Amino acid sequence: MIDFNIDNYLRISLTDVILVCISTALIVLFAKHFFWNKIIALVKKRQDLIQENINASIELKEEALETKAAYDEKMKGIGKEAHAIIESAKQQANQEKAQILSEANAQATRIKDAAHEDIERDKRKAEAAMKSAISDVAIEVAKNIVQKEMDEKTQEAYVDAFIEQAGNNEW
Repeated sequence: MIDFNIDNYLRISLTDVILVCISTALIVLFAKHFFWNKIIALVKKRQDLIQENINASIELKEEALETKAAYDEKMKGIGKEAHAIIESAKQQANQEKAQILSEANAQATRIKDAAHEDIERDKRKAEAAMKSAISDVAIEVAKNIVQKEMDEKTQEAYVDAFIEQAGNNEW
Protein backbone atom coordinates (compact mmCIF):
# COMPACT_ATOMS: atom_id res chain seq x y z
CA MET A 1 0.00 0.00 0.00
CA ILE A 2 0.97 3.57 -0.66
CA ASP A 3 1.94 5.57 2.27
CA PHE A 4 0.14 8.92 2.09
CA ASN A 5 0.95 11.73 4.44
CA ILE A 6 -0.86 15.01 4.12
CA ASP A 7 1.90 16.91 5.83
CA ASN A 8 4.16 16.27 2.85
CA TYR A 9 1.75 18.13 0.61
CA LEU A 10 0.93 20.96 2.97
CA ARG A 11 4.38 21.84 4.10
CA ILE A 12 5.62 25.28 3.20
CA SER A 13 9.31 25.95 3.21
CA LEU A 14 11.05 29.29 2.97
CA THR A 15 13.17 28.22 0.02
CA ASP A 16 10.06 27.23 -1.94
CA VAL A 17 8.49 30.61 -1.29
CA ILE A 18 11.65 32.47 -2.35
CA LEU A 19 12.02 30.36 -5.48
CA VAL A 20 8.38 30.93 -6.45
CA CYS A 21 8.74 34.72 -5.91
CA ILE A 22 11.95 34.83 -7.96
CA SER A 23 10.45 32.76 -10.78
CA THR A 24 7.30 34.90 -10.78
CA ALA A 25 9.40 38.10 -10.87
CA LEU A 26 11.44 36.69 -13.77
CA ILE A 27 8.28 35.74 -15.67
CA VAL A 28 6.79 39.21 -15.08
CA LEU A 29 10.04 40.93 -16.16
CA PHE A 30 10.29 38.70 -19.23
CA ALA A 31 6.64 39.33 -20.14
CA LYS A 32 7.01 43.06 -19.50
CA HIS A 33 10.11 43.28 -21.64
CA PHE A 34 8.76 41.28 -24.58
CA PHE A 35 4.94 41.40 -24.32
CA TRP A 36 3.89 44.36 -22.15
CA ASN A 37 3.78 46.97 -24.94
CA LYS A 38 1.90 44.53 -27.18
CA ILE A 39 -0.59 43.75 -24.41
CA ILE A 40 -1.05 47.46 -23.63
CA ALA A 41 -1.45 48.20 -27.36
CA LEU A 42 -3.99 45.36 -27.67
CA VAL A 43 -5.91 46.62 -24.63
CA LYS A 44 -5.78 50.20 -25.98
CA LYS A 45 -6.96 49.01 -29.39
CA ARG A 46 -9.78 47.09 -27.73
CA GLN A 47 -10.73 50.17 -25.67
CA ASP A 48 -10.73 52.33 -28.79
CA LEU A 49 -12.91 49.80 -30.64
CA ILE A 50 -15.35 49.66 -27.74
CA GLN A 51 -15.41 53.46 -27.54
CA GLU A 52 -16.04 53.69 -31.30
CA ASN A 53 -18.92 51.23 -30.97
CA ILE A 54 -20.34 53.28 -28.09
CA ASN A 55 -20.00 56.51 -30.08
CA ALA A 56 -21.54 54.91 -33.17
CA SER A 57 -24.45 53.60 -31.15
CA ILE A 58 -24.96 57.05 -29.61
CA GLU A 59 -24.93 58.60 -33.10
CA LEU A 60 -27.37 55.95 -34.35
CA LYS A 61 -29.61 56.60 -31.39
CA GLU A 62 -29.55 60.35 -32.09
CA GLU A 63 -30.28 59.71 -35.78
CA ALA A 64 -33.11 57.37 -34.82
CA LEU A 65 -34.57 60.02 -32.50
CA GLU A 66 -34.29 62.64 -35.27
CA THR A 67 -35.90 60.24 -37.74
CA LYS A 68 -38.65 59.47 -35.25
CA ALA A 69 -39.24 63.19 -34.66
CA ALA A 70 -39.39 63.78 -38.43
CA TYR A 71 -41.74 60.81 -38.80
CA ASP A 72 -43.98 62.10 -36.01
CA GLU A 73 -44.05 65.53 -37.62
CA LYS A 74 -44.83 63.96 -40.99
CA MET A 75 -47.62 61.89 -39.41
CA LYS A 76 -49.12 65.08 -37.96
CA GLY A 77 -48.96 66.62 -41.43
CA ILE A 78 -50.53 63.51 -42.95
CA GLY A 79 -53.30 63.66 -40.35
CA LYS A 80 -54.00 67.28 -41.25
CA GLU A 81 -53.85 66.42 -44.94
CA ALA A 82 -56.25 63.50 -44.46
CA HIS A 83 -58.61 65.80 -42.55
CA ALA A 84 -58.41 68.34 -45.39
CA ILE A 85 -59.13 65.61 -47.96
CA ILE A 86 -62.13 64.43 -45.93
CA GLU A 87 -63.44 67.99 -45.63
CA SER A 88 -62.95 68.52 -49.36
CA ALA A 89 -64.82 65.29 -50.10
CA LYS A 90 -67.66 66.38 -47.78
CA GLN A 91 -67.90 69.74 -49.54
CA GLN A 92 -67.89 68.06 -52.94
CA ALA A 93 -70.57 65.62 -51.78
CA ASN A 94 -72.69 68.51 -50.49
CA GLN A 95 -72.30 70.33 -53.82
CA GLU A 96 -73.27 67.20 -55.73
CA LYS A 97 -76.22 66.72 -53.38
CA ALA A 98 -77.36 70.30 -53.95
CA GLN A 99 -76.96 69.89 -57.71
CA ILE A 100 -78.91 66.61 -57.72
CA LEU A 101 -81.68 68.16 -55.61
CA SER A 102 -81.79 71.18 -57.89
CA GLU A 103 -82.01 68.97 -60.98
CA ALA A 104 -84.71 66.84 -59.32
CA ASN A 105 -86.72 69.93 -58.37
CA ALA A 106 -86.37 71.31 -61.90
CA GLN A 107 -87.48 68.00 -63.37
CA ALA A 108 -90.41 67.81 -60.94
CA THR A 109 -91.40 71.34 -61.93
CA ARG A 110 -91.18 70.41 -65.63
CA ILE A 111 -93.30 67.30 -65.03
CA LYS A 112 -95.82 69.34 -63.04
CA ASP A 113 -95.98 72.02 -65.75
CA ALA A 114 -96.37 69.35 -68.43
CA ALA A 115 -99.20 67.75 -66.42
CA HIS A 116 -100.94 71.12 -66.08
CA GLU A 117 -100.55 71.69 -69.81
CA ASP A 118 -102.00 68.22 -70.49
CA ILE A 119 -104.92 68.95 -68.16
CA GLU A 120 -105.56 72.31 -69.82
CA ARG A 121 -105.31 70.72 -73.28
CA ASP A 122 -107.75 67.96 -72.27
CA LYS A 123 -110.04 70.57 -70.73
CA ARG A 124 -110.02 72.61 -73.96
CA LYS A 125 -110.69 69.42 -75.97
CA ALA A 126 -113.56 68.54 -73.63
CA GLU A 127 -114.97 72.06 -73.94
CA ALA A 128 -114.63 71.91 -77.71
CA ALA A 129 -116.32 68.50 -77.75
CA MET A 130 -119.07 69.83 -75.50
CA LYS A 131 -119.57 72.88 -77.70
CA SER A 132 -119.66 70.62 -80.71
CA ALA A 133 -122.20 68.36 -79.02
CA ILE A 134 -124.30 71.34 -77.93
CA SER A 135 -124.18 72.84 -81.40
CA ASP A 136 -125.13 69.44 -82.87
CA VAL A 137 -128.07 69.25 -80.47
CA ALA A 138 -129.03 72.85 -81.27
CA ILE A 139 -128.87 72.11 -84.98
CA GLU A 140 -131.05 69.03 -84.49
CA VAL A 141 -133.53 71.02 -82.46
CA ALA A 142 -133.52 73.73 -85.06
CA LYS A 143 -134.13 71.11 -87.76
CA ASN A 144 -136.97 69.65 -85.79
CA ILE A 145 -138.47 73.09 -85.19
CA VAL A 146 -138.15 74.06 -88.81
CA GLN A 147 -139.56 70.75 -90.03
CA LYS A 148 -142.62 70.90 -87.86
CA GLU A 149 -144.97 73.61 -87.47
CA MET A 150 -145.26 74.12 -83.94
CA ASP A 151 -147.23 76.14 -81.66
CA GLU A 152 -145.96 78.01 -78.69
CA LYS A 153 -146.26 75.06 -76.29
CA THR A 154 -144.27 72.77 -78.56
CA GLN A 155 -141.63 75.41 -79.00
CA GLU A 156 -141.29 75.82 -75.23
CA ALA A 157 -141.07 72.07 -74.82
CA TYR A 158 -138.25 71.93 -77.38
CA VAL A 159 -136.35 74.77 -75.69
CA ASP A 160 -136.78 73.12 -72.29
CA ALA A 161 -135.55 69.81 -73.71
CA PHE A 162 -132.62 71.62 -75.31
CA ILE A 163 -131.67 73.29 -72.03
CA GLU A 164 -132.02 70.02 -70.15
CA GLN A 165 -129.86 68.20 -72.70
CA ALA A 166 -127.25 70.98 -72.58
CA GLY A 167 -127.26 70.79 -68.77
CA ASN A 168 -126.64 67.02 -68.90
CA ASN A 169 -123.61 67.48 -71.17
CA GLU A 170 -121.81 69.86 -68.78
CA TRP A 171 -119.10 68.60 -66.51
